[in-house]
Amino acid sequence: MANEHTYVSQTGTRAISVNKVLKNTYILLALTLLFSAAVAFVSMSLGLPHPGLIITLVGFYGLLFLTHKFQNSGLGILFVFALTGFMGLTIGPIISHYITAIPNGHQIVVAAMSTTGIIFFGLSAYILVTGKNMAFMGGMLFAGILAAFVLMIGNLFFQSPALQLAIAAMFVLLMSGLIMYQTSEIIHGGETNYVLATVTLFVSIYNLFQSLLMLFGVFGDE
Repeated sequence: MANEHTYVSQTGTRAISVNKVLKNTYILLALTLLFSAAVAFVSMSLGLPHPGLIITLVGFYGLLFLTHKFQNSGLGILFVFALTGFMGLTIGPIISHYITAIPNGHQIVVAAMSTTGIIFFGLSAYILVTGKNMAFMGGMLFAGILAAFVLMIGNLFFQSPALQLAIAAMFVLLMSGLIMYQTSEIIHGGETNYVLATVTLFVSIYNLFQSLLMLFGVFGDE
């Protein structure tokens, strides 16, 4: 009887902890998405140019490193906003290009944004409702993202539109899988740090949106 009581108590404590991580993750994710969108809007309004690949990579991985380093302190949250704000700064000129240089650019941006939202909420809801454990996807996602990244770097030299399209399609699938995986990790206790969970979900949404933007632009004959 005592063992049963202890088990029930531990289960209840674990459930409370999981719900807290999930709640904090979604609150922080919502705030960072709004902040990133605001930075992107400012970037577009000022007509700021894209910082370029080198600065983008250095800024992203530098801020990502700092976020991981200070994940358990208040500075971790500060660096999450710095990272997501920086990503908003990089996506602003891309959105601006679609809107100003392409006749139906507004529709493409709205379609990519709407589809991103539908995919995120749909996949998240699926995992939350079914409670499926997607831990088995971790290795496959890591290998897939690494392969896609290598192809992306290689295409800087080959400049192949077909390869670029294939990479965008790969990222849509990989980021969709990452959303399911990260949500599953939260509800099953595999991820207990809401700062890191937020970063993973934000990066997934960012890459998903950017990839869909490219695909919709191509399918729109632009």
